[in-house]
Amino acid sequence: MKGKLTIYKVPEELASSVADQLMDWIALSKGKRYDMAISGGSTPNLLFAALASRYADSTIWQNTHFWWVDERMVRSADPESNYGTAQRLLFSKIRIPEGNIHRIRGERNPALEAVSYSAEIAGSVPMKDGWPRFNLVLLGMGEDGHTASIFPGHLALLKSEHICEVATHPATQQLRITLTGEVINRAATVCFLVTGTAKANRLSEILSKGEMGKLLPAGGIHPVNGELIWFADRNAAQLLHRQLLFPNASPFPKNHLKEDCFAIIELTLFLHFQPVK
Repeated sequence: MKGKLTIYKVPEELASSVADQLMDWIALSKGKRYDMAISGGSTPNLLFAALASRYADSTIWQNTHFWWVDERMVRSADPESNYGTAQRLLFSKIRIPEGNIHRIRGERNPALEAVSYSAEIAGSVPMKDGWPRFNLVLLGMGEDGHTASIFPGHLALLKSEHICEVATHPATQQLRITLTGEVINRAATVCFLVTGTAKANRLSEILSKGEMGKLLPAGGIHPVNGELIWFADRNAAQLLHRQLLFPNASPFPKNHLKEDCFAIIELTLFLHFQPVK
């Protein structure tokens, strides 16, 4: 399997570990600008809270620039606003220049904002081979296998020639702006945060590289010249078979949901995939 996978027992443990790893990555930039695109969702929200509680006074935020992977076309005060949630959980609690926060303006006309945000990214984020190259893109995955606001049945957004596109939620018809797959796949590091039993089927399909996984937007994320890292909790990883990771190994026992067996899975992954601390 290409990339790295680390499994944690609970979402809170995952968020805490990723927070530490994120700060280490930013520190490695040694004061240089660090551009990060973030997503919304329950697991990123835990990450924001962990960062705020442990690194509120860090000077590292002075060189960190936050962008959004996607945003619902709502006002920033709306509870569904990804920016609004990040502002409440993270930005209001850390010392970061206002100019380092580059939000998608959900209150604007979607088509015009997609063009405007694309131009802002192209004018600020370092370019490589004609595409912006974020230091980090932080993704979630929906129960249907969508990532960013790229939904099943809309895989053309993975290959769009634009930096941003207007997307439509298939159930609610809500308009959103999303980074396209080409931009995401040009990042230096792409991380998925996946938690919960409801994500288990999709995660198994993607990591097994089967035909079903190829039809899922999250399965289309393959960094061109970057690193792909999956962080999952044990509920999301419960359907992963040992053969997915080690084809010549015997399967885990049927009672692999037990605590001790998850410890074995974690240990095996840590030994073979250089875990993130």
